[in-house]
Amino acid sequence: MSSDPHQLSSAIKQRARELGFDLVGIAPASPSRYRDYLRRWLDEGQAGTMHYLAARFEERTDPASYFAGAASVICVAMNYHVRLAERDAAAADSSVVPGRIARYALGGDYHEIMKDRLHQLSDWLRQTAGGETRAAVDTAPVMEKDLAARAGVGWVGKNTCVINQGIGSWLLLGEILTTLSLPPDEPAVDRCGACRRCLDACPTGAITAPYQLDARKCISYLTIEHRGDIDAALQGQMGDWLYGCDICQDVCPWNSKALESVDPALASRFADGTLNVREVLEWTPEEYAKTLRLSAMKRVKLPQLKRNATIVLNNSQGA
Repeated sequence: MSSDPHQLSSAIKQRARELGFDLVGIAPASPSRYRDYLRRWLDEGQAGTMHYLAARFEERTDPASYFAGAASVICVAMNYHVRLAERDAAAADSSVVPGRIARYALGGDYHEIMKDRLHQLSDWLRQTAGGETRAAVDTAPVMEKDLAARAGVGWVGKNTCVINQGIGSWLLLGEILTTLSLPPDEPAVDRCGACRRCLDACPTGAITAPYQLDARKCISYLTIEHRGDIDAALQGQMGDWLYGCDICQDVCPWNSKALESVDPALASRFADGTLNVREVLEWTPEEYAKTLRLSAMKRVKLPQLKRNATIVLNNSQGA
């Protein structure tokens, strides 16, 4: 291949799309401009019990600290906006109390899906152009939203999700850090404008101001990351969310015409995006393991999932 870095950049993007990534851009491996904000956010306790976010702070805010010699970051995204069957409320079985699941967790475990494709892209890149690489998904100490915005994949919206003008915000993010110096793409332009639908729609007020999220109030955090009891004042506001929450994305105008994912690996295993919480409350460890095999939902252990199911059941009964 030509040694022209622009031609290499184009080839990387083509190969990434061939592997199933919907979006790809390149950012410089420079320190994050959100370093001071993240430090304050952590110091104020807004991360709740996600203490791992404070660990490896230097690596998290500087890609070159995480991966020595990193010069560029290849940022990719996959669209996970899957089609869901409509629920017929009139014909609903009274024994069924649906608990909603965030769209990203409805298909196969995206960590494994993306890692496999990122490793394929990394192997191709090393064979094609040399250099060293390190692949990362959201469990790595990488500020992936900041990097995605710098790479032009999308801007960080007022709901703190990455939004792409053409696809919307139903995006799974991944990165490849490389020692190769690649021409960076233009950063994404913020197109949220004066809109504040996500702030107004959040039932717990977790989006405390544009671009600011207090995780301790976020339904996604409460149902997935938080391991203990959930404050009674917040339980009633959780509605029918069993795992995660999509409210701030459902109301986003950029998602009104979101493209549907055609990737079979992300197809929903639950037709209408819900589980019957009455059944979840009766699950044995074996039923839990079988139903959620190869699912990102296994991030939540069975006792925690039953805690969430109890809250959804109580909410359905007006408790």
